[in-house]
Amino acid sequence: MRTTFLFSLLLVISTGLFAQKIPSAESQIKTAVLAAPEEFREGAKVYGYDTNGEWTVLREGNNEMVCIASDPKRDGFSASCYHKELEPFMERGRELTREGKSFEEIFETREKEVKEGKLQMPKDGVTLFVLSADKEDYDPEKGAVQNTNFRYVVYIPYATVESTGLPLKPQAPGMPWIMDPGTHRAHIMITPPPKNKD
Repeated sequence: MRTTFLFSLLLVISTGLFAQKIPSAESQIKTAVLAAPEEFREGAKVYGYDTNGEWTVLREGNNEMVCIASDPKRDGFSASCYHKELEPFMERGRELTREGKSFEEIFETREKEVKEGKLQMPKDGVTLFVLSADKEDYDPEKGAVQNTNFRYVVYIPYATVESTGLPLKPQAPGMPWIMDPGTHRAHIMITPPPKNKD
C-alpha cells in the first residue's frame, strides 16, 4: 500500500515538473520564428506544444513560412522554419513518426508516395532554416536564446551531383554539399561554422 502511494506521489510530482517545462505559447512563438528570415517572422505559421506537451498550432500564418518551436522534451534549443510547400512532406513525416516508423521506413514510404503522385514535393527549390543553441544558452521562460547557430537545407527533389555540381560532402567549412541525391528528399546542406561564444 505504501509503495503504491509513493509511486503515485512520484508520478504526480514528475508530471507536474514536466508540465512546468512547457514554455508559454508566446515564448515558443517568439523563439521559433527566429529561425526564419526577418521579413517572414511576423506572418509565419507556428507549431509548438500546449500545456500538456501535445503538438498543436500556436499561431496561424499569412505568408509562405511555417515554423516549429523547440521540443521541450529535448535538451538545448532547436527551432526550424520552412517554406509552406514543404508542409505535405513534413506532415507526412510527422504522421509516420507517430505511427512508430523508423527513419528508413519513413524514407521508403515517402519515396514511394512521391513516385506514385500521392505526396507532392515542391517543383522548385525551397528552404528549411534550422536554428540551434546549447541548453545553457536558452531560457524558455523568458523566450530568450543566444549563441545560436544556423543550418540551411535547400530541398531540390531528385537533384544529383551531376545536375548541381555539388559534392557529396563539404570540402571546406560552410561549403554546400548534396545529401540523398537522386531521391525525393535530395537537398543541399549548408552548415556555417559555429560562432565562438563570448
